[in-house]
Amino acid sequence: MASLDRVKVLVLGDSGVGKSSLVHLLCQNQVLGNPSWTVGCSVDVRVHDYKEGTPEEKTYYIELWDVGGSVGSASSLKSTRSVFYNSVNGIVLVHDLTNKKSSQNLYRWSLEALNKDSAPTGVIVSNGDYDREQFADSSVPLLLIGTKFDQIPENKKNEVLTRTAFLSEDFNAEEINLDCTNPRYLAAGTSNAVKLSRFFDKVIEKRYFTRDPSQVTGFTERKRFNFKSLHYD
Repeated sequence: MASLDRVKVLVLGDSGVGKSSLVHLLCQNQVLGNPSWTVGCSVDVRVHDYKEGTPEEKTYYIELWDVGGSVGSASSLKSTRSVFYNSVNGIVLVHDLTNKKSSQNLYRWSLEALNKDSAPTGVIVSNGDYDREQFADSSVPLLLIGTKFDQIPENKKNEVLTRTAFLSEDFNAEEINLDCTNPRYLAAGTSNAVKLSRFFDKVIEKRYFTRDPSQVTGFTERKRFNFKSLHYD
């Protein structure tokens, strides 16, 4: 059997948001029965059909790198994590929809991964703002996934969805909200499944079909991330 080309996708987010459960669901199409804390990094593989149903269809391996830890870790731990950030083709940013702090921390996670060669404190701008000019010249496609959608109180859903819309706009990324204990959220033909396939297609395109990958940037314009825009008060 011929070996398949592959791409590397980081899965980043705070501990406890459900990254391991998400990766297991994406790769095995099954609910993870006994999730545990990820130490270091765990890698699983998903088989993806690029441009499925077209003459250009081709099968690829998607390596999903579930990175453990937290953005509040000591600098030494951040430095250790940086080895996982080499040769990255895409990033899935995961946050807990019931935990505002986990959403806010996605800015730090993305900056840490994309500026892996910078000092951890070097990406923080005054007044809690993050400047897109701090990002590395070569960026990667991003996807935003919110977990524990089933646990949002009905009277809070509009507020939470508004907040995720701001995140999606800031990261210039599509958003998926789901419950990792329910595979139906990613069932074939659903809008979530379409978004996921579109993201993986984009990652593959930029890895294998972009003439000069070094010129690919994840953000088409430069602006500041401002936590105030997320309505955390």
